[in-house]
Amino acid sequence: MATWRNIMHRREHKERAQPIKRKRFGLLEKHKDYVKRAKDFHSKQDRLQVMRRKAAMRNPDEFYFGMKNSKTKKGVHVVNNERPDANMSAEMQKLVSTQDLTYVLKNMCDGCTWCVGCLRMFVSTGTLI
Repeated sequence: MATWRNIMHRREHKERAQPIKRKRFGLLEKHKDYVKRAKDFHSKQDRLQVMRRKAAMRNPDEFYFGMKNSKTKKGVHVVNNERPDANMSAEMQKLVSTQDLTYVLKNMCDGCTWCVGCLRMFVSTGTLI
């Protein structure tokens, strides 16, 4: 059975108000306000510490092509998706692809006649045997 102490209503303890003489200093910060402000401050400090640690551990020789292909405009990163072969004509792209295939086949089989024949067949039909 519950005791009277647990059943009776308990009065909530309130924090004091700002004294009238100190009104000119603004609102009196209560404990719950301080706790909220302190938690916010410490979370920001922790995030800054993590960023500083990452910057210190960063490899200065690290390189990605995304670094070359992206730019910033007014502080915002913009990726340059423009490919160099995007403005080539269809004939030019076909010529480049056949030249690449010729290079691969010559290096793979030392330029034997069978590969050159396969290459001619590829150029005429578009499929490799």
